[in-house]
Amino acid sequence: MRQVDQSSKPDSATLVQTIYSPLVSREAFAHAIGLPLGVLIKQSERGYWPTVKIGKRIFINVEVVRIKAAERAAEFAL
Repeated sequence: MRQVDQSSKPDSATLVQTIYSPLVSREAFAHAIGLPLGVLIKQSERGYWPTVKIGKRIFINVEVVRIKAAERAAEFAL
């Protein structure tokens, strides 16, 4: 049996790791922004939301949404 030196391991209470994916399912995105799923699906089919199709699944590209929102915010900056 192999023993691991516990003193070299970081304390799990102080270890913070953020995993960010730029692609989110339509269901998760609708829940996050507070829209009904049917509304978001129709809006994405009409091209209002940037989508990526991987296999048979369709995802919202949140990174593109973030960039476009930042561009629009810059237009209205005082």
